[in-house]
Amino acid sequence: MIKVINNISEIIDLYNVFILDQWGVMHDGNKGYNHAIEAIDKLFNANKKLIIISNSSKRKLSSTCRLKSLGFNKNHFIEVMTSGEMIWQELKNSIQNYGSNLNNCFHIFDESKEDGLEFRDGLDNFSFVSDISEANFILACTPFQNMKPIDYIPTLKSALDHNLIMFCANPDYITIEKNNMKNIFCMGTIADLYKNMGGEVVILGKPSKEIYIESIKKINELDKTKTIAIGDSIDHDIFGASNFDIDSVLISSGIHKELFKNSIEIGLNNIIGNKKWDCKPTYICTKFST
Repeated sequence: MIKVINNISEIIDLYNVFILDQWGVMHDGNKGYNHAIEAIDKLFNANKKLIIISNSSKRKLSSTCRLKSLGFNKNHFIEVMTSGEMIWQELKNSIQNYGSNLNNCFHIFDESKEDGLEFRDGLDNFSFVSDISEANFILACTPFQNMKPIDYIPTLKSALDHNLIMFCANPDYITIEKNNMKNIFCMGTIADLYKNMGGEVVILGKPSKEIYIESIKKINELDKTKTIAIGDSIDHDIFGASNFDIDSVLISSGIHKELFKNSIEIGLNNIIGNKKWDCKPTYICTKFST
């Protein structure tokens, strides 16, 4: 049964490890939420182990360094793991994982974002090509701001014709846009579209277990009954926590805020009655606060 809580303080004594999402929970991509900054300080001072698992396409070092500009103390976290880091490591070890079949990459990223070209650093075993017919795999990082999912269909059809595998660095379907709090689509939407067309997609971020396994390596003998994930996406945070067999908190003011716009109770019924979501959060909380 899903329990509604007013803040994280109500469950703080039940858990020793807190796995946190970023966008919609800790910050909006532009600045950290004051209540989240205070919550993390309180959890850290209570000797809780704090881990960030993000579906960002950025590398982990980039995401870790960015915490300070968002108002957070990066030293409060024992690990920051991103979906982008997981995919980068997978490609770095591509010969071990896929043989010599991968060498020419068709890279999808918004050139106005600084992390696209940074992602290529260290991937010297690949050539990055602009013609998809010359590629033998796709690296999908960030969608172009002026394009809709339907605009990618010609590219995806061409990729399918050439039997290209897609590595998706950000499997989120939507996220909260900076400043105006609108939801915008992410690369996970394109990856899902490609998969439904019959394409092969590699996802190592949430909700896959791999990113959880990687993120907790610094903890000796993790007690899953004392570990909880906090996020705002049922498809990724809540499903991911379920895959990893830990409890979860759904933040109702994030990407699913429309479900809860009338009341928490109505939103709760919307979740329970939706057959798409066969996994449910342990708790629902309006925001990540203490």
